[in-house]
Amino acid sequence: MAKLVKKSPSQEPDFLPHTLRAATLAAEHKAGLTVIADSFVMCSATSEPHLKAIYSAVREGMREAGVRLLHTEGGLSGNWLVLDYGSVVFHIFRREAREFYDLDALWADAPEVDVSQ
Repeated sequence: MAKLVKKSPSQEPDFLPHTLRAATLAAEHKAGLTVIADSFVMCSATSEPHLKAIYSAVREGMREAGVRLLHTEGGLSGNWLVLDYGSVVFHIFRREAREFYDLDALWADAPEVDVSQ
């Protein structure tokens, strides 16, 4: 299940194409995806190989789209990895880390936008 939450429902988001691409690439790898904030994507990986598969798919797919990766944090063998594309910040969490940090709760009251278009 994927969802996009944007802060201002009256504005058409210019970040949406890149957000949708990153979200779709992760969802294709069964990432348990939630997309929140302006262009803040969070997904869950069930294991280290799963995290690596999601990371590789998103990084390669975004590169193919001409979107440059600006920065990464975390590591492939850890519980959390961040890919910063400027307009899209993409988090890959192991389930335990996602529950611990609970970033989803920060945007729980924001309006949702369907990204399964």
